[in-house]
Amino acid sequence: MLVLSSAALLRLMLLAAPLDASALSAPPGCEAGPGHLELTEDTPGEARAVCIHPGLSTSFFFDAKLGRVELAWREHFRVIEDETGLALVPTRALTQGERVPMTVFFQDGAAPASARFILVVHPSEAARQVEVTRQPRTLTSYREGEQQARAEARQCQEDKARLEARCSGQVGLLSLLAQELLGEGGIADKNITRSVTSRPGNTLTSTRARSYRSGTPREEGGRMLVRLALELDLKNNGSAPWTPAGAVLVGPRGVEWKALGVWSQGPIAPGESRRVGMEVETTEEAARGTFTLKLWNQEASGGGEFFDGVSFP
Repeated sequence: MLVLSSAALLRLMLLAAPLDASALSAPPGCEAGPGHLELTEDTPGEARAVCIHPGLSTSFFFDAKLGRVELAWREHFRVIEDETGLALVPTRALTQGERVPMTVFFQDGAAPASARFILVVHPSEAARQVEVTRQPRTLTSYREGEQQARAEARQCQEDKARLEARCSGQVGLLSLLAQELLGEGGIADKNITRSVTSRPGNTLTSTRARSYRSGTPREEGGRMLVRLALELDLKNNGSAPWTPAGAVLVGPRGVEWKALGVWSQGPIAPGESRRVGMEVETTEEAARGTFTLKLWNQEASGGGEFFDGVSFP
């Protein structure tokens, strides 16, 4: 890192072209006046918008030594870095309205460990100076965070245990599927064999597919939730056994719904077909549209198997 004195930073600021007195005020998207940013442990994820202008210097001063600076399009800036500051002069290559991300990392390892900025190219103005100070986390804060993390971990373990117990018992639609009782008792079903396609590169291919929807939604947190189930006959075209170990449904907008459980008649031997089922719970609105099913193999790691064209009644 090039290390210059504060005097060098000052010289760069004085050499920069002065602001026009008739300059327009800063747009709402950034700050052009002298700024002061106080960082806390909760602020690293927030990016401060700062106005810049080609040919004008913007200087940042910090109360801690810098570790490194990540600046997008660095080739479009003249940059001078000091131990506790840096000065930026954008070139004419940047155009009005462009937004350039910059992240500054500190050496001492205290939280917050970084500060984020968005440098916004203003038509006439630039923030000449931005001062940044931190409020490092106290020992009490660290202890409180540790206690909260432990409590969240315990909650996750309890939820995982409940889910595993629920899935291993094959409750809900999955239980009916395993007992070949789906399609009865008011449960809607749909033959989707023709619409479900196996992606190129899959080891498994779908030869038959049917989907199901529970008849009575349940309310939770003001949302109406429904149970969906999917049943497929899958043929193993590979050379090793294939056992489904997990699944997700990917919705039209990319939202993933993790399976409550996956059931199969057993490992799918090479050249053979087995019936495989999975169950999810979604909102009534999310249950509309066409989904992609992704299955994982218990026998080996990999990217999984994808089946497009899944829909529900």
